[in-house]
Amino acid sequence: MKNIIELLAAWALIHESADEGWKAAVKRGREQTPGAMGDGPEAFVEGLAVLVDEEKERLKERLADGGDSDEIANPVELGERIDQLGFEIAELRGRLESLHASIDGLAQRLPD
Repeated sequence: MKNIIELLAAWALIHESADEGWKAAVKRGREQTPGAMGDGPEAFVEGLAVLVDEEKERLKERLADGGDSDEIANPVELGERIDQLGFEIAELRGRLESLHASIDGLAQRLPD
């Protein structure tokens, strides 16, 4: 979940200056009482926006300080992680191609 929040925080940082709707959702979320996220979809989105905004602020601080202390400092370790990521991407691509072939096969069986 932390990686998802960090990803959303990075997205928010990039789009912060242009997205007035985002800023308004964060403001409304900050005005919510604790536990209000169960009050419906808008309250949930506004509460989530606050969580992401807080993570975005922490991300800005980490970037200003030169990054995380637990970042990979060893280039060999970084290379290994990149190789692992490449393998995972190749697996996903294979699964997508298989899924695409299955969909094409099903589509051919459908009557025109």
